[in-house]
Amino acid sequence: MEQQTARQHWLSVLAHSSAAQLNAHWKALNLTPEFSLVRPAEIGLTRLKARMEATGKRFVMGDATVTRAVVQLYDGTLGYSYVLGRDKAHAERCALLDALLQQPETQALLQEKLLRRWRLCVRSSDNCVPAKSPVAKWISLRWYAEIINDFTGKF
Repeated sequence: MEQQTARQHWLSVLAHSSAAQLNAHWKALNLTPEFSLVRPAEIGLTRLKARMEATGKRFVMGDATVTRAVVQLYDGTLGYSYVLGRDKAHAERCALLDALLQQPETQALLQEKLLRRWRLCVRSSDNCVPAKSPVAKWISLRWYAEIINDFTGKF
């Protein structure tokens, strides 16, 4: 199995977090970074693929709405996000956090406050799975890989 990098981990946690929970944690941090929207949040569709149980053959399970955004910090650092659903503010906040997590001066704070202490949850049906669990890692790797592989940018 591939080794998950730190950035893949935080992108997975951000993409699977609930908008309300992330918003509450963001407000508690009192950060006001300067940034611009390179690609304002936009909504599109992605095809969901699954595998048959016995044979492992792929089939199209359906389509899902995805919102993506790209932000740029004052120093040129880019942050990206793809979130399931139609919440534009959530996608932009995830992109901003991705950019901030790439900054040495804010990375330690955000790692501690968002990713470790608060343990944002990964959506798994109606259940909330801690972000460090093996189930969450499997869900996030499979889901994110499918989104990246199928995303053609044709909105």
